[in-house]
Amino acid sequence: MKLYNSLTNKKEEFRPIEEGKVSIYACGPTVYNDMHVGNVRPQVVFDVLRRFFIYLGYDVKYVSNFTDVDDKIINKANEENTTIDVISKRYIKSVEDDLKALHVYDYPIIHPTCTEHMDDIIEFIDGLIKKGFAYESNGDVYFRVRKLKDYGKLSNRNIEDLEVGARIEKNEIKEDPLDFTLWKKKKEGEVYWDSPWSEGRPGWHIECSTMIKSIFGGTIDIHCGGEDLKFPHHENEIAQSEALMDKPLAHYWLHNGMINIENVKMSKSLGNFLYAKDFLEKESGEVLRFFILNAHYRKPLNFNAEAIEAAKTSLRRLKNSKKRLTELLENAEDKPVNDEISKKIGEIRESFKAHMGDDLNTPDAFSDMFALSKFANSALDENSSKGSIEEALKLFGEFTEVLGILQEDEESGIDSEVKELIQKRDEARKNKDYKLSDEIRDRLTEMGYIVKDTPNGTEVEKK
Repeated sequence: MKLYNSLTNKKEEFRPIEEGKVSIYACGPTVYNDMHVGNVRPQVVFDVLRRFFIYLGYDVKYVSNFTDVDDKIINKANEENTTIDVISKRYIKSVEDDLKALHVYDYPIIHPTCTEHMDDIIEFIDGLIKKGFAYESNGDVYFRVRKLKDYGKLSNRNIEDLEVGARIEKNEIKEDPLDFTLWKKKKEGEVYWDSPWSEGRPGWHIECSTMIKSIFGGTIDIHCGGEDLKFPHHENEIAQSEALMDKPLAHYWLHNGMINIENVKMSKSLGNFLYAKDFLEKESGEVLRFFILNAHYRKPLNFNAEAIEAAKTSLRRLKNSKKRLTELLENAEDKPVNDEISKKIGEIRESFKAHMGDDLNTPDAFSDMFALSKFANSALDENSSKGSIEEALKLFGEFTEVLGILQEDEESGIDSEVKELIQKRDEARKNKDYKLSDEIRDRLTEMGYIVKDTPNGTEVEKK
């Protein structure tokens, strides 16, 4: 298993801290609004990372936080004249609903929050002060960036470059403009916690360092998140954790590329973003998963209607192939397994594992899925042995286990009225009542479905 380590900027053979176990921390969303499709990408990508390790036989501990204390959450609570707890719980529920639809919750996730770890955060900051890496100034606490000799190693920035871009804010009382905030003294109307320095709340970066220390106890195998978090968030995480613990925060750092909308960087300030829940009201979670995984996770990804339609078409082909095998299995005979078929299926499996083991090369892994589909459609039929068909279906199942697709039926999301119309149309065709059959087809089309006549009857899918 090789992973591209952002810390060294090269692919490295994965070697876990503890044999047979993998510890993963993925930065989660700040829960002040619904997730947009850009937020979804790391959730899906690193879910697949976790799934592949499980597939390889590892015991995986996977943690992804919810930031539930933040300026944006406080501002939203003030706008609605409510508490940050009400806001954060609302949007945690929204995120969880999206993740269920995306099959990210097929395996358990530990979801710590900032507010749950407030005592740990205060203890962490206190430890940095005692070691001389942090200092209190008028109720705020700052980290001494220059005291850490290799600050900037993740983002490849040096102190000189940072000095050029540094701005000294009005009334700034830091020792150095490069120092970053660990604890913020409360402002009027803000939520706060008691601390040795002031009534206040944590800075953004400290929560992840604290959660990793609290939950994992020290160095973890893999830390991951979007490339936009590399600086300053992940850089500051490294600084805090390694200053306190005198050992690496993580051995491998993985960063996914951003999603563009029609070739323009997605941004709420530009208004060119799409909420995941709005997409999932119209399409299945598998469509969004396929779209995301059809590009390598480190590359930019362009979201547009054509790409989504292509994802739907590809999924349909794979599902039809799997469905055909399932139907063949029902009447298959217990004849000897065909060795040539077994050999070919084995070769596709090994190719799939090799591609996934090469820094999660999901686009080529999908090519292996289509190779299986093409081979199964040509080599397996009504005369094939039960064992051969089962071998092909087993590999489809392994694809599902790792990539999280091909587990939703095509009828998923089709309501009872549509199912009733399909049944009536099939009866009309059986009775050669083509006028009624055409009328029902037209009705289904008006309702937003593509209608297909197959040997197994009427099949529909959402447009």
